[in-house]
Amino acid sequence: MGKIRLSNEEIKYITLFETLTGAIVKDCVSVQNMMAFLIKKGDMGLAIGKNGSNIGKVRNAIGKSVIVMEFSDNIENFIKNLFHPVRIKKVEISKEDEERIVNVEVNKPDRKKVIGHDGVRIKIAKKLAKRHYNIDNINVNVSR
Repeated sequence: MGKIRLSNEEIKYITLFETLTGAIVKDCVSVQNMMAFLIKKGDMGLAIGKNGSNIGKVRNAIGKSVIVMEFSDNIENFIKNLFHPVRIKKVEISKEDEERIVNVEVNKPDRKKVIGHDGVRIKIAKKLAKRHYNIDNINVNVSR
């Protein structure tokens, strides 16, 4: 993993998130009207809070949709966590022309959830995968 450069706005959001939830944030990205927070492994319960109360506070304070993803030292688990709660059937990592490509396999009904409205979810996943594991692209395939 290389160095991650955060903007002042991202630092502000991370501080706000950590203050409201008590969870430790490793990274955050903003795509369109959605904020995604990558949190330390094991902090998901803190981040969400009882009946989603903490995540609700963050949503209200930021004024955007919020997704929370848990970090993992294992690249395969990391990729699966990026799309949680969607069940990823298979993760394959390959190298093509000096690019690291991840192929994820999902059931047909889950494809839309993985990509997200206007492709927001997959864009967030690609940004975080690039920043933390130097993954150049993520392809979504439907299992047969």
